[in-house]
Amino acid sequence: MNQPLAPTRVGYDANDLRAQPPASAPAGQPAPVLSVVIPVYNEEDGLAALFARLYPALDALGLRYEVIFINDGSRDRSAALLAEQFEKRPEVTRVILFNGNFGQHRAILAGFAHCRGERIVTLDADLQNPPEDIATLLAKMDEGHDYIGSIRRQRQDVAWRKWASKAMNRLRAKLTRINITDQGCMLRAYSRDIVSLINQCGEMNTFIPALAYQFARSPAEVVVGHEERFAGESKYSLYSLIRLNFDLVTSFSVVPLQWFSLLGMLISGGAGLLVLLLIGRRIVIGPEEGGLFTLFAIAFFLIGLALFGIGLIGEYVGRIYSEVRHRPRYVISAILERDHG
Repeated sequence: MNQPLAPTRVGYDANDLRAQPPASAPAGQPAPVLSVVIPVYNEEDGLAALFARLYPALDALGLRYEVIFINDGSRDRSAALLAEQFEKRPEVTRVILFNGNFGQHRAILAGFAHCRGERIVTLDADLQNPPEDIATLLAKMDEGHDYIGSIRRQRQDVAWRKWASKAMNRLRAKLTRINITDQGCMLRAYSRDIVSLINQCGEMNTFIPALAYQFARSPAEVVVGHEERFAGESKYSLYSLIRLNFDLVTSFSVVPLQWFSLLGMLISGGAGLLVLLLIGRRIVIGPEEGGLFTLFAIAFFLIGLALFGIGLIGEYVGRIYSEVRHRPRYVISAILERDHG
């Protein structure tokens, strides 16, 4: 069986993405109905279990499908295991190999740029979301929806992650007007039109589910299962989750800047009244020795507020800096795909 590596390809920047035509099936081959995009990062211990459940679940759908694995610079044997799986099922399996670690969302964007299905499902490789629930998402799409989010039933996460997720969901909804019940669940389904629109966006950092929600004409959500990780530990640390939410808020809203501007005006007005009050007291009462520590407290509060504002503005400026450099989102070292002649 002939299964050569495709030529090495370099990741696309914004202009490349706009110029890149949608991926299509090889000549003489019908396009798949379903594409399943799975980013993989150091999942060596759980990949065998993923393969054992994923392919039977997809075979049971009775649809033409493809599975696109994106190896996001794994440092274990994940790439070798993906290559072995490609050898076993080359007719439905494709493997994209990054030359470094670029992050989950950029890995998904690479899968979107290379998928060929009319419906695209994203799935984590850790088996926390059962592959069998893909059928639930597709059934919901059959009702006419073009984007399907998912809500985890009985989340198997530690308490602080559940609390932080709920708090950020509320804050995000108020800041961005994007109503996603469970932003942390990656099991989602997208129509081809939604994915094509996402591929035209050139942001270096973005939150794909929120972007899809903005583009969708008829979004919907379904409840799916949630299991403990089959093996290994979560790749999302507390810092990573904070960064993700910074990306989400600053990508879709300038409300934080507007709130800070309003707060600055209120404090400026309050400071002006305080100055007038102190001048009046000095005229009426005369010089006072007391109140020094109160003034220090007010000064420290204003300094802290100013530093927070500088950081907030820096977050937006940093995003602009990332965009104007026009660096590629990711770099692909190789693609394993079947040679159709």
